[in-house]
Amino acid sequence: MSWIKDFKLTVADLSFVGQDLSRPECVLAEKSGDLWISDNRHALTHLCPDGSVEKIGQSGETNGFTMDSQGNFIVADWMHNKVLKISRQGETSVILDAFEGKPLPPTNYVYCDSQDRLWIAISSRRQPWFDAAANPQPDGFVLLLEPGKAPRIVAEGITFTNEVRLDPAEKYLYVAETMASKISRFPIQSDGNLGSKETFGPESLGDTHQVDGFCLDAEGNVWVTTVLRNGLMVIDAQTREAHTVLEDPNEAGLQASKEALENGTMTPMHMMGCIGKTLLLVTSVNFGGPDLKTVYLGSLGMNRLASFQAPVAGAPMPHWNR
Repeated sequence: MSWIKDFKLTVADLSFVGQDLSRPECVLAEKSGDLWISDNRHALTHLCPDGSVEKIGQSGETNGFTMDSQGNFIVADWMHNKVLKISRQGETSVILDAFEGKPLPPTNYVYCDSQDRLWIAISSRRQPWFDAAANPQPDGFVLLLEPGKAPRIVAEGITFTNEVRLDPAEKYLYVAETMASKISRFPIQSDGNLGSKETFGPESLGDTHQVDGFCLDAEGNVWVTTVLRNGLMVIDAQTREAHTVLEDPNEAGLQASKEALENGTMTPMHMMGCIGKTLLLVTSVNFGGPDLKTVYLGSLGMNRLASFQAPVAGAPMPHWNR
């Protein structure tokens, strides 16, 4: 896998997709060429292969989302801390808004596997959510919601749970621990319970390398965004070493954020102060295109998606071949 160390990009190597997007945190691609993008003005923006655009549904603030076996979208509403089902026509219903008799804590992401089980990322037990970023503690967890069953906690002790995904064989649950700056994974047992957590890659990717979104490629490597650095890294599945592919860092903003985090005074303004010259808080990475080699980067601050061609195909998500 020597290509990993050699694969480097600059901002000039990127192309851009879409326009007039708003907080395009997450993106899903279909084999048909359709792109579905989170949008804080409605729920989703649909970029059609013919170039037309549709606005779908309503939610407070779509963060992460996934697709079920019927083609519906399962959305984490970050503003109201709910898990929603939104049809392609925009019909919306609430799947989950409470747990253990209380409203859901900060609900960041949801992943639907091949059995229509929902793996729901709860960033922290604290409100407002930024308290968990400013004063990190391992109080995040993952809920498993299986069809016809009550939700249950399957993973705890996570330092700000962000995106979660399964590998194609569905043997492992991978978790982005944002404020620990690492990717963890858990073996999945036959009943959906999880085994012991292990770190996939370095124990920490480094100061100011807070991870946000990630995905797997066909070789098992993990591509991960570093949101404050406006960057993208790859963790080698064989060596478990991490390599930087792309960055657009704002060094002054990074230094200010680092100092604020160390002394417990970090605010959302420190985060916004890390935007790059071109890339504005990169949050997610996903593969698409006819050969699954087109990479799309979502963000908090851009009005379009950044894109490039990868040297390896992505691992297909469950919806890809439906």
